Amino acid sequence: MGLLDSGPEEPQSKLLRYVISGVALAVLLAIGCWFLFRYAKEKRTVEHFLDAVVAGKMQQAYQIWHPHATYTYGDFVGDWGPLGYYGPVKSYHIESASEPASHGGGGVDEVSGVVVTVEISPFAPFPDSSDPKSDQTREVKIWVERSDLSLSYPPF
Repeated sequence: MGLLDSGPEEPQSKLLRYVISGVALAVLLAIGCWFLFRYAKEKRTVEHFLDAVVAGKMQQAYQIWHPHATYTYGDFVGDWGPLGYYGPVKSYHIESASEPASHGGGGVDEVSGVVVTVEISPFAPFPDSSDPKSDQTREVKIWVERSDLSLSYPPF
């Protein structure tokens, strides 16, 4: 019998191999699902907000925004209304969501929100990148506070 020759495999070692493989697969699937859905609430909040803006329901969009006392409805319409800074918004595409890098020194900083990057367009449907209308799309970053899902502009 040689060094690399082995005898027949025992059934217990096959079962152990399948159990370990199954556990490893379950862990990988859990990590993958967490990675894909970790910002789902924040993205959904931005979708509801932009759906209201696209539909022209500015009062509803203002309520979803959860504004601070210093950001009046007039300021909001001046930003998001049909004649506003970002308007008219006829379609949008959520590009990404991410936590900002902490800029603190020394300690561990807890990030209280998520930045959702959205492309907005004055055309419906949202233009394809090869369409000449795509030159008029704008990228907007919206801060979503995790505690109450309020919206604002990123603090940086």
